[in-house]
Amino acid sequence: MTGQSQAALEQAIATRRELVNDAIAEELSATEPVRLYEASRYLLDAGGKRLRPTILLLVAESLADADPADLDYRSFPADGDDIDLLKAAVSVEVIQSFTLIHDDIMDDDDLRRGVPAVHREYDLSTAILAGDTLYSTAFEKLVETGAAPARSVEAVSTLASTCTRICEGQSLDIEFESRDAVATDEYLEMVELKTAVLYATSAAIPAVLVGADEATVDSLYGYGLDVGRAFQIQDDLLDLTTPSEKLGKQRGSDLVEGKQTLVTLHAREQGVDVDDLVDTDSVEAVDEAEIEAAVDRLREAGSISFAREMASDLVESGQENLDVLPDNDQRARLEDIAEYLIEREY
Repeated sequence: MTGQSQAALEQAIATRRELVNDAIAEELSATEPVRLYEASRYLLDAGGKRLRPTILLLVAESLADADPADLDYRSFPADGDDIDLLKAAVSVEVIQSFTLIHDDIMDDDDLRRGVPAVHREYDLSTAILAGDTLYSTAFEKLVETGAAPARSVEAVSTLASTCTRICEGQSLDIEFESRDAVATDEYLEMVELKTAVLYATSAAIPAVLVGADEATVDSLYGYGLDVGRAFQIQDDLLDLTTPSEKLGKQRGSDLVEGKQTLVTLHAREQGVDVDDLVDTDSVEAVDEAEIEAAVDRLREAGSISFAREMASDLVESGQENLDVLPDNDQRARLEDIAEYLIEREY
C-alpha cells in the first residue's frame, strides 16, 4: 500500500470509527442492573479498530455511489426506503465483542486490548452474562434499521447463521488443540468459521439492507471471507512476532496453549517438533527469550513466510470480489483495508 493510500485509509477508518463509537454510546446506554451493562460495554469502551462496521459502512457508501458528506447514516437511502445504517454497524461490532468475551473465558486469557479481560475485571458469571447480553442486543439493533421486512429478515438470518458458524469454528479450534495432526484445509475451514464469517457478514449485510442483487451480495460475502481468513492468519503471525505491550496480551500465548495455526501446521510438515519449542504450560510463566528462539526456528523452517504468502493470496482474491462495486473512493478504501489486514503490526 502506498503512503497516500495508507493516509487515506487511516482517515477513512478514523472517521467511521468515531461514528460507530458515538452510535455505540447511544444504542448501548447503561441501565439496571448497572454492573451487567458496564461489563457489556467494557471491551467496547476499551477501544478497537472497528474494522467490521467500517467495512459495513464503506460497502453501503460505495453502493450508494455518493459523497459520504452528503449521507445521513441514520436515514440512509435504500431503494425506496431510508434505513438506520448505524444500528447495523453497531450490531456487527457488538457480536465481535461478544465473541471476544467468551473467547477470553475459554482460553482463560488475562488481557484484551491492553486491559484485563472481562472475566478478570468483573467475574466469570458476570462476563458470561455480559457476552449473552451483547449477543441478544445485536439482533435487537439489526431489526430496528427500518429496512423492508424481507430484507430485514434476510439480514437477521445471515447474522444468526454467522453466530452459529462462529461457535462451530471455536469448537474446531478447541478440538484441534488435542490433535497431533491437522490438515491445512481443516485449519482454513476453522478460521473461516471462527473469524472470516463475521467479516463476510459485515460486507454482505449492507448490500442486503439497501436492496442489492444476489450476485452482488454473494461477491461481497466472498470478499469478507477471503480477507477474514487473511486477517486470522496475520493474527496468528502477530501472536508470535509482536511484543506483548503492543499486542495487548502475552506474546506467544497461542504457541504455549498448543493452538494449531497455519505456521505450526507448516512447521510440523517440515519436521519441526512444535510441541517442544516452548517448554512451559503457563502463559504467565513464558520466557520472552524462549518465544524468540521458537520464532527463529519457525522462520528457519519457512513457516512464517509460508503463512504470509497465503495471507497475501487471500487478500488478492478478496479484492477481486469487489469488482461488483462502482469504481469509487469507497471501493478503493475496501481494497486498502484488505491489504491493511495483513500489513498491520498489532
